[in-house]
Amino acid sequence: MRTKLFFVLALLSVLVACNKSSTSKCNYATPTTVAPAAEVANLKAYLDANALPYVQHSSGIFFNVITPGTGATPGVCSDVTVKYRGRLTNGTGFDSSYVRSPGGTVFTLGGLIPGWQIGIPLIKKGGSITLYIPPTLGYGAQANGPIPANSNLVFNIELVDVQ
Repeated sequence: MRTKLFFVLALLSVLVACNKSSTSKCNYATPTTVAPAAEVANLKAYLDANALPYVQHSSGIFFNVITPGTGATPGVCSDVTVKYRGRLTNGTGFDSSYVRSPGGTVFTLGGLIPGWQIGIPLIKKGGSITLYIPPTLGYGAQANGPIPANSNLVFNIELVDVQ
């Protein structure tokens, strides 16, 4: 009887420990938002008019992988170290990690705009990508600092590290 009780307690301990280790501290989910057709068409017209290379993602972002990278691929719960420049389609720059943090800036991917959550996992550690993001997958209908409401965004991103 004692052996059975010991076995049951041991089994319960293993199950509880396994359950704790599989529980993630991450509360982010992969985005499922899709940009409206009008936003996608508007951004595509800009890309075509400027003869920019791109691939269209089903979400509505457009991207151009410059270097695919060879390291780890980030997930929505990953901490990523990135170097980036952000600008509007009229060329106006609005943010750059090169100015604030030349070695890169660390973010939890799930805490960023949906366009980054979708686009950054398209490359691996060491890769670089240009993302063209329609408003719905960026900052939407609200202005954000120097970014006007309903803006198409362009980001040049280097994925320095994935944790």
